[in-house]
Amino acid sequence: MAANPTPPVPPTPNTRPGLATSALPDALGPLADLPGTWVGSGFNLISLPDFSSVPPSTGPADFRLKLNATLETLQFTPIGGSVPNRGVVSAPGSSTGQPDIAINGVSYLQRVSDAVTKEALHIEPGFWLSVPATTVAPVAPATVVRLGSIPHGDSLMAQGAAFVLPSGPVIAATSSTPVLNPPGPALGLPYLLPFQNPPLPPGIPLPFVQNSNLLLQQAILGQNIINTVVLIISTTSVSVTTPADATPSGATITIPAPSGNIGNIPFVVNNANATTLDAIFWIETVQNPDGSTFLHLQYTQKVLLHFLGIDWPHISVATLTKQ
Repeated sequence: MAANPTPPVPPTPNTRPGLATSALPDALGPLADLPGTWVGSGFNLISLPDFSSVPPSTGPADFRLKLNATLETLQFTPIGGSVPNRGVVSAPGSSTGQPDIAINGVSYLQRVSDAVTKEALHIEPGFWLSVPATTVAPVAPATVVRLGSIPHGDSLMAQGAAFVLPSGPVIAATSSTPVLNPPGPALGLPYLLPFQNPPLPPGIPLPFVQNSNLLLQQAILGQNIINTVVLIISTTSVSVTTPADATPSGATITIPAPSGNIGNIPFVVNNANATTLDAIFWIETVQNPDGSTFLHLQYTQKVLLHFLGIDWPHISVATLTKQ
């Protein structure tokens, strides 16, 4: 007679099973369209300290201007489950306080290379998070947060607001002009001349050096964009009044300072300190003449690098298409 088989050991309960696929868009909120792979091109402008005399540096000099037409791949992966953030009672023994919240989000990997040489320029892993509103501590609206790490020795946390437009994005100008900090007189030609007549990468005309957002406007010229999710983030503060046709409509969304920060290793702090980051991402639904649609992701980002008593804008823009 055969021995009775050993009963199976019951599995350990999974207390964090993650979200069903059908629940993901609601959980991710304004980040719902990000998961997947986005590919495209853009432009990168940065002023670099130029002490070295090893090419391509030409120092010792105060700085050099580096311009690149870029190719980019940006991949987003859902975290797969809600992350609990624990609230706390208002005082020892109290029965009131801040309830727990559940954060959902996506991890990302950004890879940028030069469009001509294919040289690697930038790699950045991180997370985008959708944070629900809170009513006690802090009293704050729903926000989006970006956490990123850069292998120069920098880590950033930028927080901000999201809203939806039933149309295309409004892309304002951005400026690459360096300025004294603390404020002082306008900088003279030795600091401005490289921005007025630099060697240009292919596809980047001179006006795009002064206002890189022109490249974004050019990329979507003539397209029928029927929906745009706008993500505005900053390491300092965010205050935006949404247009009348936005969702939410005509609302003033304020994320007070400090809404984030940038941490740098001592070498970066002393030689080209990254002090602030401001960025806008637009997730755009583009409709073709036959009624079919596809998704664009456009962004403009400005990081201020501080050296020699000057704030130097480091500007990156790109237009990516979801694959």
